[in-house]
Amino acid sequence: MKVTALFLAATMATASAFVPASTTTSSTTQLNESLFKKIANMDLWAPVADSNNYGARAKKAVKTGSLSDRSYVPTGLTKAQYEKIRAEADKKKAANYQKNVAKAGVFEDYTEFYTKRGTAVGGSWMKLPNLGHRMAKTKYDWSGEKNDAPTWTGVSAGSKAAPKKK
Repeated sequence: MKVTALFLAATMATASAFVPASTTTSSTTQLNESLFKKIANMDLWAPVADSNNYGARAKKAVKTGSLSDRSYVPTGLTKAQYEKIRAEADKKKAANYQKNVAKAGVFEDYTEFYTKRGTAVGGSWMKLPNLGHRMAKTKYDWSGEKNDAPTWTGVSAGSKAAPKKK
């Protein structure tokens, strides 16, 4: 009798395992999306979305630290003189940055460059000494016509006349 009751209970348990679950709605702690998906969809840059745009340095609180009594001051300068030098360097740095920000996004049209060098017309540009390349300006006149060359290179303007034989 006990064996029959045990067999009947096991059969009922096995059969109930294959019955579909009830569709009653109840509160659950399960997430609607996976944890990885939640983390991947987070926008950590939302509060400062334009912080990496070119020219955004002006909006940031970046500054040179102030000098205290224990700060380094170069020998031969007072603290006030050193602060003045640092302030001038900061102004120069900011002006240079703003100059570069003004040039941001300015590009040369390739078609205009292409036609200006004469590529579209014949191919005479290949006979030019620079083969259609625009030459960079240099700081010095290396032609030797004027003595603008730095002295440390050994280049001198013009040639010295050979000494006369007696």
